[in-house]
Amino acid sequence: MTKANKNNALPIMIQGTHSNAGKSVITAAILRILRNRGIKAAPFKAQNMALNSFVTSDGCEIGRAQAFQAEAAGCVPTVHMNPILLKPTGDSLSQVIIHGRPYGMMSASEYHSFKKEARRFVLESYLSLAKDYEVIVIEGAGSPAEVNLRENDLANMGIAEMCDSPVLIVGDIDRGGVFASIVGTLELLSEGERERVKGFIINRFRGDIGLLRPGLEFLQKRTGKPVLGVVPYIKDIALPDEDSVSLDVSDNGKGGGADKINIAVIKLPRISNFTDFDPLKVDESVELRFIENPEDISGADLVIIPGTKNTLGDLEWLKEKGFAEAIRGFHKAGGTVAGICGGFQMLGKRVSDPHAVESSIGSAEGLKLLDSETTLKKEKATFQVLAGLGSGSGIKGYEIHMGETASNEAPFSTIKERNGKKVNIKDGSISKDLRVWGTYIHGLFENDGFRNQLLSELKRKKGIGAVSAGSYGSIKEAAIERLARTVEENIDMEMLRGFIGLTGC
Repeated sequence: MTKANKNNALPIMIQGTHSNAGKSVITAAILRILRNRGIKAAPFKAQNMALNSFVTSDGCEIGRAQAFQAEAAGCVPTVHMNPILLKPTGDSLSQVIIHGRPYGMMSASEYHSFKKEARRFVLESYLSLAKDYEVIVIEGAGSPAEVNLRENDLANMGIAEMCDSPVLIVGDIDRGGVFASIVGTLELLSEGERERVKGFIINRFRGDIGLLRPGLEFLQKRTGKPVLGVVPYIKDIALPDEDSVSLDVSDNGKGGGADKINIAVIKLPRISNFTDFDPLKVDESVELRFIENPEDISGADLVIIPGTKNTLGDLEWLKEKGFAEAIRGFHKAGGTVAGICGGFQMLGKRVSDPHAVESSIGSAEGLKLLDSETTLKKEKATFQVLAGLGSGSGIKGYEIHMGETASNEAPFSTIKERNGKKVNIKDGSISKDLRVWGTYIHGLFENDGFRNQLLSELKRKKGIGAVSAGSYGSIKEAAIERLARTVEENIDMEMLRGFIGLTGC
């Protein structure tokens, strides 16, 4: 197997006993710790399957988690931090994105056969990062114990071997069975893979650490490997989630009370870029709910249809579940409806997919709340944008979409820059009554001015005080620092530095 020439870059790989064990946030924490110690480090995830994505400054698409990790590391996100992105579309197919651009649609078996060829793209990206950084913090995917996927592995131990990286395994004690998960994971690895594993991190612990110590002693005795530390469960921290299973749909009451703005986001089956709503989630004046049933619209002040990887498929789901009728009724009764990207496309009169780029449905009527029509194209549009409302400017975000929308409504905004180049393009639509609007811009709510203006109008309509929230950027920065500080205080940093190969920091 071809291995990377590390060019003096020192790798460390964070794997997990299962998906959602906390690999992404532990990776981000280590990157911020290294940054705070003056070490130039970068994230790397060879293969990421996610519907949350980000657009780099040169218009390339990568996983949203790697963009967040780059932010934690204090470096600019590049396509080499996530060379392969898989975006499931349904029907057992995924869009395969290589070096930020669509490569093709593949079934699971087709992609499994393709992985041997794909390795060269991963190696190219790793070598590119290794030239510019002192440390590469590599994130695994899923579990290294998936024995059926071991051949030509691009997620876990295959990458550790290629990069000649030591491995730390994260286990989530909050889900239960953490000792069995860790021991079982090691048992299913080959002898050479077990040797790469240097130790473990127990994540999301609640309770008395004294009661846990017998288990930690058992783990070290049973495996011969140390537990670097036990990271406590961190409550109320503004960090992005990568997996839609983390979206809370359990607390779907009839609103957040008379003193809060209640926002309902429809949890589409193929919801994408749900991190768009993180700034609303942390705003104390907002009650944000992800809903799966039409009756849960009751009590909402704003209903949002989010992005999706399959617009026509999720549009049909909306109709079958009764959401289409419920949304129209909500608007007729005076409610405000918004759509982001695919959600914006659904708000129009029709969505057509003549090239079957997302599904075989072909064409379907939209919700008819906007006088617009969308045609899905073969080429994907991926841009960082600077936009303005009216004559103003300053809204920053990014676009990721396959379609073009023709509208007879007033534009939602004007795009003034795409990937740093001056343009003058109308984006989105807003209805004459100003109560239906849609846009292609992701990251919209991270703009404090726009978010506070929207919430102030909703508060005025509801008759409550229009108190502006704080800066989301500051809230997120404080969360990253809190995460890093918590991890640093609860793991053996000397041992971690030793595994990486760092001295004197």
